[in-house]
Amino acid sequence: MADKRDYYEVLGVSRNASADELKKAYRKLAVQFHPDKNPGDAAAEDRFKEISEAYDILSDADKRAAYDRYGHAAFSGGMGGSGGGGFHDPFDIFREVFGGGGGGGIFESIFGGGGGRRRSDGPQRGSDLRYALEISLEDAAVGVEREIEYDRLVHCKVCSGSGSTSGSGKRACRTCGGAGQVIASRGFFQIQQPCPDCGGSGEVVTDPCKPCRGVGRVKEHTRVRLRIPAGIEDGSRLRSQGNGDMGPKSGPPGDLYVVVHIKPNEVFHREGDDLHCDVPMPFSVAALGGEITVPTIGGKATVKVPAGTQNGTSFRLRGKGIKRLGQESHGDLYVHAQIAVPTRLNSEQKEKLREFADLLGEHASEMEETFFQKAKRFFS
Repeated sequence: MADKRDYYEVLGVSRNASADELKKAYRKLAVQFHPDKNPGDAAAEDRFKEISEAYDILSDADKRAAYDRYGHAAFSGGMGGSGGGGFHDPFDIFREVFGGGGGGGIFESIFGGGGGRRRSDGPQRGSDLRYALEISLEDAAVGVEREIEYDRLVHCKVCSGSGSTSGSGKRACRTCGGAGQVIASRGFFQIQQPCPDCGGSGEVVTDPCKPCRGVGRVKEHTRVRLRIPAGIEDGSRLRSQGNGDMGPKSGPPGDLYVVVHIKPNEVFHREGDDLHCDVPMPFSVAALGGEITVPTIGGKATVKVPAGTQNGTSFRLRGKGIKRLGQESHGDLYVHAQIAVPTRLNSEQKEKLREFADLLGEHASEMEETFFQKAKRFFS
């Protein structure tokens, strides 16, 4: 086993490298030494196998633990190991990262490997669609129904989605030989891409249906009624199953995703399930106490104001906020007092205010003195 290099050295990582670091190092080296990128280079092929073997061991937690303890001897057979010389398919990781696990990822297209994308002979699922819907804060608070209109692809009724007038007027595409894919060279890369003549289907319609022009699908204006639940938040996404585009070859439809946007409100601003509202309050009510009428989502409410209320004081109205999504309870409404200072006074009002100020003179002086004492301590 002495002729084998350390697996960590092969991948160029430290012995305490994380799984993500291992994966990143492997991807980089696999691309660099891939046989399709180095045709006829035996050294590159050997290096590629060495890299794959190292990653096969180190990417498995149990194998890595055994290797860290016993080295290469853990897989020599004498240790009862698994025989770690198994070849790791480099496309497995590329499928995971780029191809969604189902083949046809970007690296398979580049290298044109045996796992490259193939045409689908059967029905294919249609595309999902996205729709942006704007509603008011009031609608978001109580829930609402909305009918939306949009265009989507549906199966042609004339040809039943086949694209052929007769329903059987199809032949294999001569350009791709029915494979649905063609290979284009880009320097040392070979890129596999859908056939431009058949669009990747591998078939050509010989007697195209006139309404759909042989495609099998036509655009249709659609109406869908949606229920917007109470408590929904801005940016939430609703799924309307089966209301996306119908699939090629009479395939099933995709889904419609409705993204809900809530318009700003002139009176309230929302924080989670709570609402906040700035309410002007007459100076006399703030000083003497009393009651004020405030708006809520459900109408009006009365708030009792204690004497001596200061500007910015908040009053909490329990249960007057937004209904919590999927629940029967509601958030709260916070009313923030904004003391209204009169700006237009006649001579009599000004005189009365001066008399009032004289009456407050001692109390005002105490407040000023307290403030300046605090300021003095701050600056010292």
